[in-house]
Amino acid sequence: MLFGEYHFRGVLEDDAVLPPFKGSTFRGVFGRALKEVTCALRHQECPACLLRNQCVYTRVFEYPPDLLPRGAPTPPHPFVIEPPLTPRTHFFRGETFEFTLLLFGFANQCLPYFVYAFEQMGRIGIGRRLEGRRARFRLLSVSTSEGESIYHFRDRALEGDRTAPLTWEALAAGRPVEKLTLELLTPLRLKFQNRLQAELPFHVLLRAALRRLSTLSQYFGQGEPPLDYKGLIARAQEVAVAESSLSWTDWQRYSHRQDRAMLLGGLTGRVTYVGALTEFVPFLRFVEKVHLGKATTFGLGKIALSNPSHKGLDHEGR
Repeated sequence: MLFGEYHFRGVLEDDAVLPPFKGSTFRGVFGRALKEVTCALRHQECPACLLRNQCVYTRVFEYPPDLLPRGAPTPPHPFVIEPPLTPRTHFFRGETFEFTLLLFGFANQCLPYFVYAFEQMGRIGIGRRLEGRRARFRLLSVSTSEGESIYHFRDRALEGDRTAPLTWEALAAGRPVEKLTLELLTPLRLKFQNRLQAELPFHVLLRAALRRLSTLSQYFGQGEPPLDYKGLIARAQEVAVAESSLSWTDWQRYSHRQDRAMLLGGLTGRVTYVGALTEFVPFLRFVEKVHLGKATTFGLGKIALSNPSHKGLDHEGR
């Protein structure tokens, strides 16, 4: 699967009031901005539009169900927005801020549309209205995960392709792993047996990781990987929780499309697992990069293993 990680930097042109978790704000305004910059028939509803199967907005944001094979599930979104994680809510004109955009598969080819949409998003404004308008910002630059600049507001030109293949096989542990700690940096929403989970047994975590790997690979990679899913899950049930400080965190977002407030919540905190973990490390490393669980486009489900190196963990998971 082609994977792109792009770091955006902007500067506020107005004072801003943003929620403690900013993912819903960024994702909501981004959807509106992307539709404005890509829609060729502005007064046409998406489901009835003849261009919907070629439209960047519908392919990225609202994939038409009638274009899917009969019985096929709706594909996952090919992007994740990682908002600023600061809990600050008040910001001032002239302050800079950063956020990250992750793109999967074909969406990397649409990067110019995404950059243009974020420029438009700055003109629309974000956050609570102050004196009748939302806070505007100017997009300053875009860089790769290696820090290489690929866009600057002065010349407004994108330079080159900065994607790289992402496969779980390349993320294998270099040594046997018997202990690891997982930190949930943003709320993690997982369902098991059709219920949201307030705890995180290892087999539930692995089921979600395999599901994320499978769906992303199926739609944006080389197809579903030939894994022994039943065997992996059976062995995952032997892994124990050694320590946990997980708790449930609720946050509220307002849906403009549904015209109502929505309460979303998820697990945050840290959990340590012990057992025969070596074979599971590649799957956890994969979802460490692409997020996990529900509502990932908002930035939910951002996780971090105890050692960010992809060269493997030692026996103590350090």
